[in-house]
Amino acid sequence: MSLAIACLTLDAPDDFVIDDPLMHAELRARGHQVTEVPWRSGPRWDDFDLVIIRTPWDYQQAPQAFLDVLATIDASSASLANSLAVVRWNLSKRYLLDLAQAGVPIVPTRWHDPGATPGDIAAAFKAFDCDELVIKPQVSANADHTYRLAQASWGDQSEQLTAVFASRACMIQPFLRSVTELGEWSLFYFGGQYSHAIRKCPKPGDFRVQEEHGAEILADEPPGVLQALAERALAQAPSKLLYARVDFLMDQGQQPRLIELELIEPSLYFRMQRDAAHRFADAVDRWPVVSSSRRMG
Repeated sequence: MSLAIACLTLDAPDDFVIDDPLMHAELRARGHQVTEVPWRSGPRWDDFDLVIIRTPWDYQQAPQAFLDVLATIDASSASLANSLAVVRWNLSKRYLLDLAQAGVPIVPTRWHDPGATPGDIAAAFKAFDCDELVIKPQVSANADHTYRLAQASWGDQSEQLTAVFASRACMIQPFLRSVTELGEWSLFYFGGQYSHAIRKCPKPGDFRVQEEHGAEILADEPPGVLQALAERALAQAPSKLLYARVDFLMDQGQQPRLIELELIEPSLYFRMQRDAAHRFADAVDRWPVVSSSRRMG
C-alpha cells in the first residue's frame, strides 16, 4: 500500500545534522510518497495518510503553538506518529517522575515551577552534596538553556541564570561525570523493536552530546541492562510508538540512569547502522494507516 507521508521539520534545518534523507530514500523505494513539511507551514493535512514528527527542532521556542499544530493534524484524516497523547506526555520532562515510579532509575532531580532562584541552586548543591550541577528547562531540546554549574564559581553566572530561569519551569540535577568520560548511550526502537545503539561523546572541555556542539558519535552495542531498562521505560508511554530513543548515563557507582526518553523528535542516527533506515521503513509499513486512495474508495 502506497502512502502519502509528511515528515515534520523546521523552516531552517541547515544548522543541524540530519540523517532523514536515508529514511526518505528507503520509504520512496517502497513506493511511498515522502514530503518534508515545516511544522509552521499550514498545509492541508488531509492530503497526507501519515504525518511523522521528525525534525521540528525549534518547537521548544513555541511549545503551545507546536501542540496546536499537532492537534490540527490529529483532527484531520491523517495518522500522526508519534501520537498527540505521547507528545503531550513527553513534552515536559516531568514524565521522568512516571518512569521513576515504574522502577526506572533516573538522575536525582529537584523540580522548580515556575522557576528557580539563586537560593534554589545553592540549596541543590547542599541537597545533592556535589561539586557540579546541571540546570535546564523542563521543556527543552538541543541543550538550549542547559548549564553546567561548578560550586566554586556558579555565582559568577547568577545574573544570567536569574534572567533565564526566574519564570521558566526548570530542573536541577547533579552533574554525572561519566558523560565526559564514557559518553551518553542512546538506544533506538522502531515499532517497538530494538534497532541499534550509539554512544555520544562530548568534545574535550564540553559536556553537551549533540553533534552541533562538536560531539563524537560512535556505533556501539550497549550493556544488556540498558536494553531491559529501556523497554521498561517504553512500556510507560500512553500509546503505541513508531519510534523512540532512550538515553542513559552511568552514575558515580557505574549504575545506569535514564537521562531522557525521546518520543517527540529524536535524531535517529540512521547513518550509524546499515539497516536502520530499512528497519524504520518496516515499522512504517506495519503502522496502522488507511491510505487516502482506500478512504476515497
